[in-house]
Amino acid sequence: MPAPTNPAEVLARAAALRPALAQRALATESARRVSTATFGELHAAGLFRLLQPARVGGAELDIAALVEVSAELARGCASSAWVLANLASHHWMLGMWPQAAQDEVWGASGETADALICASLIFPAGRAQACEGGYRLSGRWTFASGIDDCAWVMLGAIVGEGGEESEESEQHDPHAYADIPGEYRLFLLPKGDYSVRDTWYAAGLCGTGSNEVSVAAAQVATYRSLPLAAAQGGATPGSRVNAGPLYRIPLLPAFGYVVAGVTLGIAQGALDLFTGDDRGRQTSYSGRMLTDFHAVQARVAEASASIDAARCLLLGNCADIMADAAREEAPALLEKARLRRDAAFAAQLCRRAVDLLFDASGGSALFLAHPAQRALRDIRAACSHIALNWDAAAAVYGRVALGHSADLPPYER
Repeated sequence: MPAPTNPAEVLARAAALRPALAQRALATESARRVSTATFGELHAAGLFRLLQPARVGGAELDIAALVEVSAELARGCASSAWVLANLASHHWMLGMWPQAAQDEVWGASGETADALICASLIFPAGRAQACEGGYRLSGRWTFASGIDDCAWVMLGAIVGEGGEESEESEQHDPHAYADIPGEYRLFLLPKGDYSVRDTWYAAGLCGTGSNEVSVAAAQVATYRSLPLAAAQGGATPGSRVNAGPLYRIPLLPAFGYVVAGVTLGIAQGALDLFTGDDRGRQTSYSGRMLTDFHAVQARVAEASASIDAARCLLLGNCADIMADAAREEAPALLEKARLRRDAAFAAQLCRRAVDLLFDASGGSALFLAHPAQRALRDIRAACSHIALNWDAAAAVYGRVALGHSADLPPYER
């Protein structure tokens, strides 16, 4: 099915899939990966191609569409929504690359535009050296969501003069960017150039198959590499063929909006459950209706207000991101810090909503088959993503707002 280009049609297709995703949520968690059936339905609905360039048959919608679609899907299954959000965002990212790389993945006329691309942007996990015709890349990357069903992977690495890092070498702190000299680059590799290790035994977002990727001295052509400095906002190498504002968005400051919609959907799903299926539940000892307690009513009010506030914050900022890109303006450092701050804060609002509802759900919510405990675990897993980590985002914003150094690598300043 072609990618839908009408935002209302996009949401309608996502909503139509939600019941099936909810029915499979426990099985998805147990399998530790999204099912073939779910992948087929997401492909058929065209949802992976929401941010793909129109020139190859993609929808090329605003980034807000991904927030809304992933939120809708996460109301049924957070793991499925997380995989969709990540893999769909990599079509957006590829739109910033040189045309030769795009054509290799999608085909010159979009004949292979359904190909899925995974990614891990933990730059200190990889090392690269310039060589004739491109780069030699080695490393080991974690958190590659949906990797088993992808034909390509994008990997972040640091290009330097020193020796390459082997698979067995010491892993660096993925947050210590400022301490490692070199050029930060993205590399695009086909499936035959990397190996996958099944490591995803996690407490939350269990069904995302976020396994480990290893590369041992792979040769990567120059056109299949993109300097991160070229994706700070404004024209990119891909702008020659993808002139739309979507491909002029600053990559890292906006990445929180790729995954924040999942937190919104987890929280909304928890509220749906509490005010729907659990609404008529009686307390075990008193026999009173749960909804008769004023404290419970107040929790529902605060949770729903938190969700609504998070939605407004995310979608409002998505509009700002698109407007800046349309004006071909790269945001200033304080604006980048604000975008990061707000994505993480919206995720915290959603986490607060889930906590409020879970604490009012009683002992029945502790059973592993109950969706409330899955929401509790999933929201924590989502908020642990570096793009949604409140401590990290708040510290950067506070430092910049108070006139201190941002303590960020040069390409993010």
